[in-house]
Amino acid sequence: MAEILDIETKKKLIEANWRLEPLKEVPFIVEVGHMHMATNKFYNNPDAEIKWAEDHAKKREGLYDYGFPNIKPNQGINIVAGAFGCACKPNDEADPWVEPLIREENVEDVFSLKVPDPVNNPYFEQAWKHIEALQSKSKIPLRVINVPSPLVTASLIWEYTGFIEATLVYPDEVHALMEKITEATIGYVKEMFKRITNLYGVSHEFWYVPKEMGIRVSDDTAALLSPNLYREFGVKYNAMIAKEFGGIVVHSCGDVSNVAEAMMEIPGLKGLDFTIPQVQNWEKVRDAVSGKTALALRHFYWDHIDDGVSGVDALADYSKKLIDFFGRKGVFIQTSMPTSEEAALLGEKLHSILS
Repeated sequence: MAEILDIETKKKLIEANWRLEPLKEVPFIVEVGHMHMATNKFYNNPDAEIKWAEDHAKKREGLYDYGFPNIKPNQGINIVAGAFGCACKPNDEADPWVEPLIREENVEDVFSLKVPDPVNNPYFEQAWKHIEALQSKSKIPLRVINVPSPLVTASLIWEYTGFIEATLVYPDEVHALMEKITEATIGYVKEMFKRITNLYGVSHEFWYVPKEMGIRVSDDTAALLSPNLYREFGVKYNAMIAKEFGGIVVHSCGDVSNVAEAMMEIPGLKGLDFTIPQVQNWEKVRDAVSGKTALALRHFYWDHIDDGVSGVDALADYSKKLIDFFGRKGVFIQTSMPTSEEAALLGEKLHSILS
């Protein structure tokens, strides 16, 4: 069994990988169990959140990888949309469902929307209370709350399908909305950094993303846009966030092969984070990204439901396939297994493959 790295060593190696420095091993993480989201059980429930984090740390004891204990302050990807006034309904399946404010019949309302105050807005206030409670009850460091990209928040405030169409039909209205959302997002993140005194990293995901990377945003809507539409509505506003925080790491689920090249045009980009089984054209991503910026490749066990990849050996082989295809420079592997025993076995196999 490989000797488990201490936390400070893990941090230094991870930081070096984000900076594209050569390492002897590709950093990887193996999480244990199901997806952890802002469901009814955890939403604004600090005791349940802390217990989940402690239980997850116990499940990972003795596992060789580059992860270490942290708390996810689950508030959902909907937080900025909620601050603008969208009704958000917690549920037992996923992050809170969002009721949009804008549809085709009231597009003019985007001009009357007010940018929410990052301190006194009721929706942000509940998040700050949640952070305060978590930090008062536990010494485990906190991830940031999920930071949706301006595109994602816009697609929640504006009815989703209608929003995608609006990027073509109502570009002026979309830009007006995006400008307000970007201002609100910057204010929200600034205030969050003031509030989190025991910071794990600048991502709501399990990966440690050091503060020198700026902030990580979830940009899932990107996969539905053409390259030029992403340049107009994604690159522009992500660049404003990157400028404010000294960098940006962009995550997107879905098939991002069509927009990967456009994403590389974001000034201040420090890394890209993709759910890789959903990407149809790996070659496009590799040609645009590999070796030029950090690349986190995520494939949880549930991402393989439709492709027949299951079990420790299959996920290890898939991870090797990723490294063989995308190379090692600046690459991170993030995966998971249902049980502690399977996760420990996968950790050992990945150590032998990736080192």
